[in-house]
Amino acid sequence: MGVNGAEPDRRPGPLGSRRPRVPARRTRAGAPARGPSPSGEHVPSGLRTAAGYTWRLALLGLFAYLVVDVLARLQLVVVALFVALVITSVLRPLVDLLARRTPRSLAVVIAFLCTLVLVGGVLALVGTTVADEWTRLGNELRGGLSRIDRWLTGAPFHLRPGTVTDLRAKIGAFVSAHRSALVSTALSGAGRIVELVTGLALAVFCSVFFLHSGDRMWSWAQRQMPARSRSAWDRAGRTAWRTFAGYTRGVLIVAASNAVLVGIALAVLRVPLVMPLMLLEFVATLVPLIGSPIALAIASVVALAARGPVIALLVLALIVVIGQIEGHLLHPLVLGWSVRIHPVAIAVSVAGGTVLAGILGAVVAVPVVSVAWAVLGELRSRGAPGG
Repeated sequence: MGVNGAEPDRRPGPLGSRRPRVPARRTRAGAPARGPSPSGEHVPSGLRTAAGYTWRLALLGLFAYLVVDVLARLQLVVVALFVALVITSVLRPLVDLLARRTPRSLAVVIAFLCTLVLVGGVLALVGTTVADEWTRLGNELRGGLSRIDRWLTGAPFHLRPGTVTDLRAKIGAFVSAHRSALVSTALSGAGRIVELVTGLALAVFCSVFFLHSGDRMWSWAQRQMPARSRSAWDRAGRTAWRTFAGYTRGVLIVAASNAVLVGIALAVLRVPLVMPLMLLEFVATLVPLIGSPIALAIASVVALAARGPVIALLVLALIVVIGQIEGHLLHPLVLGWSVRIHPVAIAVSVAGGTVLAGILGAVVAVPVVSVAWAVLGELRSRGAPGG
């Protein structure tokens, strides 16, 4: 029906002409009248907005799940590439410095040889220290177990005598009873060693090319992108690399500083195995927040067995002291310019990485989150790629 009940004119107009619009019927308030929704009921705008965000978030969650699943299936390759990037970020300044006076290929070879000598020297020093102290350490640990047993029988524990000795005997009996299973587990772990060697070889192979021609590789990758988005992706990529390299170098400096502080304290307290415990502290500090306390807890157990409960308590006090130095001095001074995420975000990242991929996830979580946050900040400040 037309206006005032008349039948609308349905005759075709002249070719190329438009039919005049009939003004919409208005309510008393002056707003146009809205008909019912196609489904016959009105959907609140808030519900429509929530539904739109829901299916978008569901797609993003599905995409993230698929990415994690693919990365888990390619774990060896992913870890090798990550280690290659770590090696590249650490050796890049040395290679750039040497390349000013020598060909770049020779600079890469010299940098790798220096690294090999340094790492081999540290491992040889640790092995020599353990070999020299092994006999004396065995005697001290046996005497330390007796001291721990006597200490646990007194206040405030009041355990029955021989608790530690019985526990050691039970552990020995368990090992003897399950020797075949332990041997088979060790043999199955040999496959892991082969994978580890393969991944390390792949990491070194990739890092050689990253150091030698990384800029040319990045230029080639840029040329594969649409021309209008190359500059934005170039800024994002350089920001990601700058953040990752800064974090890697900074965390190595923090780990070395923690190891030196722990070594000095353990040497003053005359705790055995100073060099192995320093190496353990260095490696454990690569896991933020939780790595250093775990390493110092192991050192306190060694101190308890070798030097008694008073020295062990002093070593435990190092956890607080080292944590304060690391959190309030080293991290703001060394990592503040490259990692700008809240400690709560760091803790959540470490926990999430541990749940997803164990110790490896805990190590990788913080640099990944830092790089992602830096890239998002760069794209927000200058516009998204292609924008």
